[in-house]
Amino acid sequence: MGEERKRGGVCPSAAGAHHLPITPILDRGFLVAEQADMVYMARALRLATKGRGRTSPNPMVGAVIVKDGRVVGEGWHRRAGSDHAEVAALKKAGAEAAGATVYVTLEPCCHTGNTGPCTDALIAAGVSRVVYASIDPDPRVRGRGDRRLRRAGIAVTAGVLKQETQQLNEAFFGYHRNGRPFITLKLAQSLDGRIATHTGDSKWISSPQARRAGHKLRAEADAVVVGMGTVRQDNPSLTVRMARGSNPFRVIVTSSADFPRSCRLLSDNSDLKTVVATTEKRVARLGRQLRRHNLIYWQVKAGRDRRLDLHDFVRKADAFGLRSLLVEGGAELATSFLKAGLVDKLVLFVAPKLLGSGVEAIGDLGISKVDKGLVLEPATVATAGPDLMISCYPKWRK
Repeated sequence: MGEERKRGGVCPSAAGAHHLPITPILDRGFLVAEQADMVYMARALRLATKGRGRTSPNPMVGAVIVKDGRVVGEGWHRRAGSDHAEVAALKKAGAEAAGATVYVTLEPCCHTGNTGPCTDALIAAGVSRVVYASIDPDPRVRGRGDRRLRRAGIAVTAGVLKQETQQLNEAFFGYHRNGRPFITLKLAQSLDGRIATHTGDSKWISSPQARRAGHKLRAEADAVVVGMGTVRQDNPSLTVRMARGSNPFRVIVTSSADFPRSCRLLSDNSDLKTVVATTEKRVARLGRQLRRHNLIYWQVKAGRDRRLDLHDFVRKADAFGLRSLLVEGGAELATSFLKAGLVDKLVLFVAPKLLGSGVEAIGDLGISKVDKGLVLEPATVATAGPDLMISCYPKWRK
């Protein structure tokens, strides 16, 4: 299952999983097999969500062990480096795992990382059947776990609540699909598309509930990314304060490396998670600051327009071991990521306010005709206090 971080990590909820029935569905007093698979896999999915924000670079995984219609063991992957969900559940089940059915949200792994292969643990426990939701996209697994179990004589059923599992772990699946970190662009704007007034004031466009939802997104990301405009205008901390979870890496993308005199991202770096991404020429300016504040430095190529090459930036993030990035702004950086085709998901908080003239959320994307506009699908709309929270996925033309 998954992989450990090189260095030495959606929709905010598992869509659908929370709405699946948890009470056994009976047919003449007996649990119908297919319905039972759905019920127990839904239970495994709910367990998986308990690892939210803690498992990266691994996915969130849950497991339930059932014997004679009884749950005899269950578990979830708590954090990278700890027991995988199957092993945690097997430890709970003990000897009762023999002859039981194991429900797990991801294909059991068959390689050795920080932990041993889950396939071997399942075989040694003597389980009779394994039901999993989705194949693990990690090339070290990707169907091999399934085959290993079948060769050992264990009955295997795949694809139960597959879509829900992949949506829960969209950053993990997106990383393996694209070969780069999964990138979410988050914007908070007024109803008329402004992120600040004409004077630059932006606090607060969104409601406390929307900001809390934004902090949950931070807690689930491996890194949060901003440009120098946001650093100068807002002097942000980019830490997780309104939700549970650890702080992500804080990355400043800047071609100027010209920091303001007072900057929380430099001074409040006790966890050593502030990264400055700039050019080799500009790092000379940062020499003293890099040493004094223990900053991490990424050397990024500059494009023809002298701005940083975002594709090279993403490669540096990947090499560093990051699997998911949350781009928080501002408008210039958001527009640049969109123009580069590097946005996998857009989360838009829309406040019921009109600002008139002001700073636009997104600048010129070079689109001259409506039918050439960037299509966003599928959109899910929720509320965060008085604000709308719209989650959608750019449909990039190939």
